[in-house]
Amino acid sequence: MEWINALLRDASALSQWEALAVVLALAYVLLAAKESLWCWPAALFSTAIYTVIFWEVSLLMESLLNAYYMAMAVYGFMVWRRDDKGKPKAIQSWRWQRHVLWVALMAAIAMVAGFVMSTYTHADYPWLDAATTVFAVFATWLVAQKVLENWLYWIVIDIVSIYLYLNKGLLLTSALFVLYVGIAAAGYWLWYQRLHPRQPHVAHRPA
Repeated sequence: MEWINALLRDASALSQWEALAVVLALAYVLLAAKESLWCWPAALFSTAIYTVIFWEVSLLMESLLNAYYMAMAVYGFMVWRRDDKGKPKAIQSWRWQRHVLWVALMAAIAMVAGFVMSTYTHADYPWLDAATTVFAVFATWLVAQKVLENWLYWIVIDIVSIYLYLNKGLLLTSALFVLYVGIAAAGYWLWYQRLHPRQPHVAHRPA
């Protein structure tokens, strides 16, 4: 099949740096789904590499986003280690009303950012690039705060990102984001199970 051949050609042409970034990025998501503290060091090194890669292919907001990810990797590592009471941070869930307010705010910011990028920069796909960037900034903060619904945001963000990366010829990275969609769905399920553990059924003996 043509797309398989194209994917193989792209993979063989990748620099060692991009291949390393892909491996570390995948490790980050898998470790985050398992609530492992070591997801953050993997994120730090992966995003440092991607900051340079995206700048070179003119996805400017994606490059700036990965610079932000580097800072959040340090922040997330510190937050996950201990909460205010000195215990490992627990998973939490937000009410839907709170999400609606935040989505409206992020959408407004994305529209402003998209307008600025389309008017004053050479960025490709400025509106989609701005939207994925703004919502990814928010979703990353949700990960650091261990908000369950972060995984739902990532499913949507990753699907849009696949379109962007395919159009920029980053086929292996696009394939990585296909995996991300599945991992995000699994991550939501795992975190949900930990937040709402099933109570063991206790049989009642007859009196």
